[in-house]
Amino acid sequence: MMEKKGLSCYSLKGNLCYTPNKDEFCIIENGYVVCKDGRCAGVYETLPEKYKNFPCMDYGDRLILPGLVDLHVHAPQYAFRGIGMDLELIDWLNTHTFPEEQKYKELDYAKRAYRIFGEDFIQSATTRACIFGTIHTEATLWLMEFLEKAGMSAYVGKVNMDRNSPDNLCEAGWRQAAEDTEKWILQCKNLKQVKPILTPRFIPSCSDELMEALSKLQKRFHLPVQSHLSENLGEIQWVRELCPDTSCYGEAYDKYQMFGGECPTIMAHCVHSTEEEQKMMKEQGVFVAHCPESNTNLSSGIAPIRRYLENGICVGLGSDVAAGTSLSMFRVMAMAIQCSKLRWRLTDQRLAPLTVSEAFYLATKGGGAFFGKVGSFEQGYEFDALVINDEEIRSPRKLTVKERIERLLYLAEDRHIIAKYISGREIFSKEA
Repeated sequence: MMEKKGLSCYSLKGNLCYTPNKDEFCIIENGYVVCKDGRCAGVYETLPEKYKNFPCMDYGDRLILPGLVDLHVHAPQYAFRGIGMDLELIDWLNTHTFPEEQKYKELDYAKRAYRIFGEDFIQSATTRACIFGTIHTEATLWLMEFLEKAGMSAYVGKVNMDRNSPDNLCEAGWRQAAEDTEKWILQCKNLKQVKPILTPRFIPSCSDELMEALSKLQKRFHLPVQSHLSENLGEIQWVRELCPDTSCYGEAYDKYQMFGGECPTIMAHCVHSTEEEQKMMKEQGVFVAHCPESNTNLSSGIAPIRRYLENGICVGLGSDVAAGTSLSMFRVMAMAIQCSKLRWRLTDQRLAPLTVSEAFYLATKGGGAFFGKVGSFEQGYEFDALVINDEEIRSPRKLTVKERIERLLYLAEDRHIIAKYISGREIFSKEA
């Protein structure tokens, strides 16, 4: 057996599946994937002689997949998932999100809530994530340290909000917001796997002065940025009114150099992005976090993901809890396919629905690219892996590995995950 938490050299044997590109699965039945010092050393039908002295965990007929990547999730919202789904974005924020996030000023409450989120998150299929916290530095740091101790890998953001926010969830002016953010960044310096990401909630909640200050912090510390973009029609109109000097929502970030380019950027949703905005995203390498379940629940619409892929825009998937109701990235993959079918049928038949391999790619290598060489079993990629026991999903049919993978998107649950690895570290294993 490999050392439980440390880096080591070993191989896993089972039915391997990954997507080197969006158009095809690479499947090796009864094959081997080799981990060497936290990275993938290759996949093989027969284990090469040079690796035969490595410990080998034989998982038999189990499925072995790359870890899944969640590019957009709100940790404090986990407490009220499945609630308020009759509302649209702004009303939902005011009715449910903001009152809940105010509570995280009290560290004891934040610890109880984040422990629940963290424990479920660890047991999920997600190995990498970009996570929103709240405006509260102490609570956000506690969440980061909790995930770090568990061996998870993530970017976590202390949220910034200094305008158009409830009194109890509004930072005390842009200067104080910037000072608190800088202090938090410095407090994170000893963390290795869980790193800070600048997180202006969205343009309506951040003053021009605060955006300018965050831009300076971004350049000083070379941090990535995460925020929201073109999610809801009312939100877009609000941005037009707040930023009359910009031609599109994206430009309201770009004027502060926080929209791709030298600033790694994730923008969640992009449901209603204009052609101009899409051009900016492509040229500047902005990642779209596609959140199909939340876009549905809050009646925001269906993002044209096929168009983004055809235009070479970087796309991954996000659970967007709690507008999305589950941490399961399998569920998000299924919803991405289903929503694309509805858009194709009802809105634009020029844009073909997503395929299973495309959805799988977005949840692995597509979103993983934000973290570097992540989300594949190709040589040199960080060794993030899931071992799945799908025996409980009973069928009288003899299924191919590809069929079993497709079935997982619609039927998988956390209990089917029997082992999880991140950068070569064993996060948990349920079988001896």
